[in-house]
Amino acid sequence: MTINYDYIIVGGGSAGCTAAWRLVREKGARVLMLERGPARATGLSRFYLPMPAAWMKGIAGSDVVELHEPVAQKHLGGRAPKVGQANILGGGSSINGMVYTRGQTQDYEHWDRYLESQGKWNYATMLEHFRALECNHSFNNSYHGVNGPLHVSDTGVKCQLTQDYVQAVQGLGVPYTSDFNGENQAGVGTMQYTTLNHRRWNAVDAFLAPIITDRQFSVVCDALVLNLLFEGLRCVGVTYLQKGQTKVARCSHAVLMSAGSYGTPKILMLSGLGPAAQLQIHDIKTIVDLPGVGENLQDHHEVPVVSATKGHFGYDGEDKGFRALKNGLQYILFKSGPVTSVGVEACAYIDPDGGKRPTIKMYCVPSIYVDADVKNAMARDGVTLNSCLLRPASRGTVKLRSSNPQDKPIIDNNYLAEPEDLRLEIAGLKYAREILKQQPLSAKITFEILPGKDVTSDDALAQHCRRTVKTNWHPVGTCRMGKSNDNFAVLDSELRVRGVEGLRVIDASAMPFIPSGNTNAPTMALASRAVDFL
Repeated sequence: MTINYDYIIVGGGSAGCTAAWRLVREKGARVLMLERGPARATGLSRFYLPMPAAWMKGIAGSDVVELHEPVAQKHLGGRAPKVGQANILGGGSSINGMVYTRGQTQDYEHWDRYLESQGKWNYATMLEHFRALECNHSFNNSYHGVNGPLHVSDTGVKCQLTQDYVQAVQGLGVPYTSDFNGENQAGVGTMQYTTLNHRRWNAVDAFLAPIITDRQFSVVCDALVLNLLFEGLRCVGVTYLQKGQTKVARCSHAVLMSAGSYGTPKILMLSGLGPAAQLQIHDIKTIVDLPGVGENLQDHHEVPVVSATKGHFGYDGEDKGFRALKNGLQYILFKSGPVTSVGVEACAYIDPDGGKRPTIKMYCVPSIYVDADVKNAMARDGVTLNSCLLRPASRGTVKLRSSNPQDKPIIDNNYLAEPEDLRLEIAGLKYAREILKQQPLSAKITFEILPGKDVTSDDALAQHCRRTVKTNWHPVGTCRMGKSNDNFAVLDSELRVRGVEGLRVIDASAMPFIPSGNTNAPTMALASRAVDFL
């Protein structure tokens, strides 16, 4: 059979798009990308997904988001907060909140020490990739680039609650920062976003648009990868389903897995790479027994303090009725108004225990914002302070439901399994309450809706955490890198799948530890770093 490609990329999300761009532009490689979802959204989704403010509508449930209901969470009293994954070209970058953060210097130094990789994954190395990919509209210095394809901009608008929040947090002694991706992450301020001219700038815009007409590059959408093809212990291609037809694609160099932290381990296991005992249950022949496939699932999670406000200082109701029509027209005609905001403009990176390294990202959401299954959240003007745990200790799993590639995997996030995670979330709630007491924010608050002013003991706050904790949509780690003597490491420090040849993982599932911030930018940087090894 004729081999048409050097590389096959499985998954057209943030990682896959980044790698494809570098492989085609810099290495002149012949690349095939296979994406399970469509090339673009249809219907209303196509209209609103480019709008910064519309991401909450899309992520709550649309034709381009695959929602998963995990197993009943043991430490949440049986709750199962839904999690999801993008099902569209561009992956998470096409549906996410567009926040551009990289994490902390210590995150990547930790990776490098843990892997004993002698600088392969340290901060200095990763910074080179962050800067090379970035076109920042506000900063041009040793931390930021201005010549990359990924546009990074400030928020389009700041509402009154955002401004009050930034000042209130400073009242607790937290310094103001204009750059969470600079010398020091700690502080309070407004965030930056992957937007251009008040429009979402996703991985397709940044990385695929420049190569889409290149003869070296091909992309096939609506393509469900069934399994990887092997000749002996070498991966030589994939089998995929498109429009009801089973097709085969082969490559000469490597298959690069970028199907995400839920999809990548699923495809590896369907192909015989994973825990032998689990594969046997589903009558899948084991090629290599890799017990770490599907283990080590990490995800940022958050719990809210929700308060009512004395008036309309934020965004409650701006997506309904006459206001929605007015705001939509203002955006279409003038690219201004509330639609230019993602609806979450400010945050604070803090440690409620008083340490210098932040353990919590405290989002300010200028509206009432909780998961759909959380009751007692009133429909009125309010503000939500979400305490997001940056480095959770709990670990979950991704397992096969069956040997049918069309079945969703079984996901167990295992939220709050480690007591330290719960302790820090409770500390975050207490800190949020202290913020709400500070001027000028306190002057806008009438009463606390959730947890409620009478919920004060640690036991009661713990119950509130279990009842309201939700994903921040940042799953990582299910095919992690590790040292050669680590039996649960799926990959080596150059992202090669252990025990086989011609196969690497280049997405967030490769991360050994979750970065201390939103994961889209780190995933792109990881994929860019992966190309260095090819």
